[in-house]
Amino acid sequence: MTCQTALLYHEAYDGRGFARLPEAWARYRLARDLMQRLDLPLSRRCVRPAPASLSELLLAHDPGYLALVEQMDRLGHGFLDQGATPAYRGLFDRARVSVGATLLGARLVASGTVTHAFNPSGGLHHARWDRAAGFCVFNDLVIAVRVLQREYGYRRIAIVDCDGHHGDGTQALLESEPVLVVSLHRYDPGFYPGSGHWTEQGRGPGYGHILNVPLPRRTGDAHYLTVFETIVVPAVRRYRPEFLIVDLGADVHWADPLVRLGLTTTGYVRLAHRLHDLAHDLCAGRLLVVGGGGYAPEAVARCWALAGAVLCDGRGLLTEQRLRALHDAAAPEEPPEVGPAIAALLDRLSAHPALSAAPSPPDSPPVGAWR
Repeated sequence: MTCQTALLYHEAYDGRGFARLPEAWARYRLARDLMQRLDLPLSRRCVRPAPASLSELLLAHDPGYLALVEQMDRLGHGFLDQGATPAYRGLFDRARVSVGATLLGARLVASGTVTHAFNPSGGLHHARWDRAAGFCVFNDLVIAVRVLQREYGYRRIAIVDCDGHHGDGTQALLESEPVLVVSLHRYDPGFYPGSGHWTEQGRGPGYGHILNVPLPRRTGDAHYLTVFETIVVPAVRRYRPEFLIVDLGADVHWADPLVRLGLTTTGYVRLAHRLHDLAHDLCAGRLLVVGGGGYAPEAVARCWALAGAVLCDGRGLLTEQRLRALHDAAAPEEPPEVGPAIAALLDRLSAHPALSAAPSPPDSPPVGAWR
């Protein structure tokens, strides 16, 4: 299956990023360059986004918070939060570009211009209504939901967040609405951000639409994909989304120095395939992918290039030697304690309302759609 896929890329991605880890800033350029060397179709449909407007940022953020980010940009040093998200000259526009790229991708897909879109600098899922967190300044995912609701009338929008950290900002902004938000992430004592327990299931009209899948450290391909097939796929199918947004964070790769989950490139590709298939099965292929986290740049570039091949061509391109060469040569073994932990998790999640009650949006607009 050949699909028209756009790569959203701005020259600002070649410079400083949001993390306090300078070595991670190169991941965007490395991934784009690798896609170009491989001559992947999406690298030939590379679209330069415009920065998000202030009115677009206000769809998910407090005006006072925008003023604070501008003030810290002018100051040029310090942090937007408690030491994770640095302030620097140019930060405000850099963050607006990341959001603008996600919004352009959403509009290109929703309008039918392309089937899929990929913004490597999107997925800023820790940002809250009035504050930054975890290298995230503005929550592009929630702003994209608002644009899809307002401009295209979508009521059933699903977010599947596969980043290694819990998308706490996205959950906080959407937990009272019937937008399906699924997050698969590492969860254990002391691991950032400390939220994302399976008992967090939404509230009010959003009850049952928050589905957290908390995974133990070093969860590998087989157990990760078992949980995905057993829990996530049925929940997404029951919800019947009209549009699918996916955070395909490469920090789930075993080499990532911050997350320490255990996926290989093979598992990452299988995950990308299943999400791609779900979009075609349920919502006419409408799929927006954002890059999320990833702090081992060489591994990130390989993961994103392989995912780009999936978005362009399903399975055809991946049989070629130039793509097969991107896979891991080796990977660590999964610890024995992971299996029992996953079995217990599957038992707990089997009664989640997203699976048992099949929550679906009401006929009226979502609670926060017109804020």
